[in-house]
Amino acid sequence: MNETGALAAFASISSATRLRILKRLVEAGSDGLTAGEIAETVGATPSRTSFHLSNMSDAGLVTSTRHARQITYRIDFATVGALMRYLLEDCCKNNATVRACCLPGSGC
Repeated sequence: MNETGALAAFASISSATRLRILKRLVEAGSDGLTAGEIAETVGATPSRTSFHLSNMSDAGLVTSTRHARQITYRIDFATVGALMRYLLEDCCKNNATVRACCLPGSGC
């Protein structure tokens, strides 16, 4: 991940709806969800959800596959991981305190 990619990804998830979509797609795992299923769970219209998914796809956070008339969206775990690694290693320079706060139960 480079600075340009990180900025695009962070900008994409700076919307409350997109952050909810990201969380929901992470929960769905490799099975993914359709835009309609995502819309139901995040409280957005299907057309608005498609707009958000397009933005997230442009940022590399989401992939999609079409089966006939249905599109299934999935989180790109590699991109999310690269974004987290970029934040920790490049931005925070592997700061020990920041890394410790990433551990479950750290209290940070």
